[in-house]
Amino acid sequence: MCNSKNIVLIGMPGCGKTTLGRILAERLGYDFADMDYLIEVKFGKIDDLFTQGEDNFRQKETQIAKEVAKENKTVIATGGGIVTRAENMEALSQNGIIVFVDRELSEIILNMNWNNRPLLKDNKDHLEVLYNQRITLYNKYSDIHLKSEPTVDETYKKLLNALKEAL
Repeated sequence: MCNSKNIVLIGMPGCGKTTLGRILAERLGYDFADMDYLIEVKFGKIDDLFTQGEDNFRQKETQIAKEVAKENKTVIATGGGIVTRAENMEALSQNGIIVFVDRELSEIILNMNWNNRPLLKDNKDHLEVLYNQRITLYNKYSDIHLKSEPTVDETYKKLLNALKEAL
C-alpha cells in the first residue's frame, strides 16, 4: 500500500484488534502500536489506573492517542473505549483510516481473557451493556465497518480488500 496514513482499529474489548493489527502491520510493512501497551509503559498497569477512576484512565488514553496519531504508516490497536471521547477520534482520524472490527459478542465471550479487562472482569454481562453504549460511536467514527470472519486470516484478507478500496 502506497499511503502514509495510519490504520486505526477500533471495536469492543476482545474483538481481535491487537491480533489483527500485528498481522496487518507485519504484512504491510507498517509499524504497530498497541495503545494499551503504550499506556502501561508510560503510566503503569491499566488495572491500577482504573482504581483511581475511569476518568483518570481516559485522560491518559487521550494523551497516548494524541501522541500516536502523529505517526505515519502505523497500525494502531486502540482500547475498546477510545470512542467515548470525541477528541480521541478527532486526533486519530486526522491521519488515519478508522476500521471498526465488529465481532459477534458470543465469539468474544467464548475467547476473551477476562482477567485483564478492568471494566468487565467482575461482571461479564457488562460486555453487552458496553456494546450497546458504544455501537453507535463505533459506527459513527469508522471509515470501514469490518465484520469478523471465523479465522484471523480470513478477517485479514477481508480487511486488506476493504483498505485497497478505501485508499
